[in-house]
Amino acid sequence: MPPIQYIVEGGRRLSGTIEPSGNKNSALPIIAAALLTEHPVTLTNVPRIRDTETLVELCRSVGAAAEWTERNTLQIHAKEIRAADLDPALCARIRASILLAGPLLARCGEVALPPPGGDVIGRRRLDTHFLAFEQLGATVTATHRLEFRAPRLKGADVFLDEPSVTATENALVAAVAARGTTYLRNAASEPHVQDLANFLVALGAKIEGIGTNTITVHGSATLGGTTYAIQPDHIEVGSLIGLAAVTRSPLRIARAGVEHLRSIRMGFERLGIVCGVEGDDLVVPSNQTMKIQDDFGGHVPKLEDQPWPAFPADLMSIAIVTATQCDGVILMHEKMFESRMFFVDNLIAMGGRIVLCDPHRAIVAGPSRLRGAPMSSPDIRAGMAMLLAAVCAEGTSTINNADQIERGYERIEERLNALGARIKRIPARS
Repeated sequence: MPPIQYIVEGGRRLSGTIEPSGNKNSALPIIAAALLTEHPVTLTNVPRIRDTETLVELCRSVGAAAEWTERNTLQIHAKEIRAADLDPALCARIRASILLAGPLLARCGEVALPPPGGDVIGRRRLDTHFLAFEQLGATVTATHRLEFRAPRLKGADVFLDEPSVTATENALVAAVAARGTTYLRNAASEPHVQDLANFLVALGAKIEGIGTNTITVHGSATLGGTTYAIQPDHIEVGSLIGLAAVTRSPLRIARAGVEHLRSIRMGFERLGIVCGVEGDDLVVPSNQTMKIQDDFGGHVPKLEDQPWPAFPADLMSIAIVTATQCDGVILMHEKMFESRMFFVDNLIAMGGRIVLCDPHRAIVAGPSRLRGAPMSSPDIRAGMAMLLAAVCAEGTSTINNADQIERGYERIEERLNALGARIKRIPARS
């Protein structure tokens, strides 16, 4: 596909109502987990983005039928699947290709995967996946490709060496197919992990402890088919809060899934941005103080990401851009990925007052007047952060490699233009 570019005319106020897409990080493991059952599965509210399209292609390549019946409705029927060699080019596009290991191992007893791709945000280890599979009875060989074999998975008391989201999801899917009871300890508990677990329960799995760091799975349940709705994307909601704040715009985020937004709202409140809740809608008023809240005694505050339920790592890029438009000084501490902060050079070139202390920490002093500039998106979240910066900046910005943004945000330029932004996509959508 041709490279995608956004031309953004900044400095415009926005207004209106926008609904977040389905959670990308829920949709990907749920699409993969649909291969566990021989019965038809219908998924609704699936974000139609590049990553989900790629995973659907990979599911078809192993023999599953997968069709989009409506724009955001996907039907999957894995009546018969095979442990086929997966296309390395497709696997290199997305890290989520590793999520096929669990269901294919359960159904076929073996699977060979090329190394997964995804965002270039630092080292993303796979060891936790290997350790979990080995404890469930699989053998793992990692050379130029990843080979998993298990004639029969068996339940185990599994302690994950880190609360990895994708490793928890892979182990959860494998445990559903394993004989006996599995305890997953130090498990990730993010909303998308909960969504996957609830989907598996809808198929007939027996799972306890959903939303906690200890998940109990009673394996070998008989699985059927189901119709399941993907929950709203809390990361997209956080991105839209940042968008409303930097453009000083009143926005209503409809059906925002407010039950998963407490830590996100708390993080933005530290930047002087307070949101209201009306039913399941989140309302972001335009009259924000935008004043960074000092720590007790007048000390410089810190916003840091941590495993759920703390402030999510995927919103750190958005928070940095937002902080450039707030009054005060704050230390932003990205603990999880050592390359995620390198995009701040683009913000500095736009006029942002930021000191990059090291790969994990940046000091932001605001407010600063951002100016339009050319830039290139290195990953999904940094790309969206750059788009926010461009929308609030004076003048015109060009964002190259916008393909990365569209891996995670569905038709984002159309949806923001409907609120009053001016974003031109090149090439235009057909």
